[in-house]
Amino acid sequence: MTPLVAAFAILGLGVGLIADRLAARWPAHEDGGVRRPDWRTAVLVVGGAAAYAALAARWSDPGQLAILGIYFGALLVLAATDLDQKLLPDLITLPLIPIALLLVLLELDPLLAGKEMPLASALLAGFGAPAILFVLDRLLRGALGAGDLKLAVGLGLMSGVTRLFGGFVTASIASAAVILVLIAARRITLRSAIPFGPILIAGGILAALVP
Repeated sequence: MTPLVAAFAILGLGVGLIADRLAARWPAHEDGGVRRPDWRTAVLVVGGAAAYAALAARWSDPGQLAILGIYFGALLVLAATDLDQKLLPDLITLPLIPIALLLVLLELDPLLAGKEMPLASALLAGFGAPAILFVLDRLLRGALGAGDLKLAVGLGLMSGVTRLFGGFVTASIASAAVILVLIAARRITLRSAIPFGPILIAGGILAALVP
């Protein structure tokens, strides 16, 4: 492990912890309470450390690392609020859309740098991802919400078609394995609604890490 990867692992650990503690307070809980650290804290801390370490191992340009580091931070906060209250706040999902589009237009998006027709790829993924998710949700009777659709637009614009597809496939396979384990453990059933939020966020992170 290089010093940069180690430093980013520590940074990701801190971002994951901050995201969890933020989600424990915001958006305000109906009972007015603040959730204590629990399994969600562990998931975000470990996941944050792993994501940022992989980010530093995959990318080396300081500017690209800065952009993707902020991007990962936003996704970790969304993961935290989704795990805590099953919410994807508009305060994060909506700004992500114009910011991602602006990065593409200014040729500053690391995920589409050097690609042919980056704007076309971004727009196709930005419009196509939520459309496909909506159809799948109707077929599978999932728990797709408006926040999921808004997030899918931002992820699509940021990632482009190829990366988003690769990230979603990887995240979906991993999620399927987790779901099978939960079914075997009788924690959920085949009729349980499966939330899309965690899969979307994992797909967005993996899209930035695939070759």
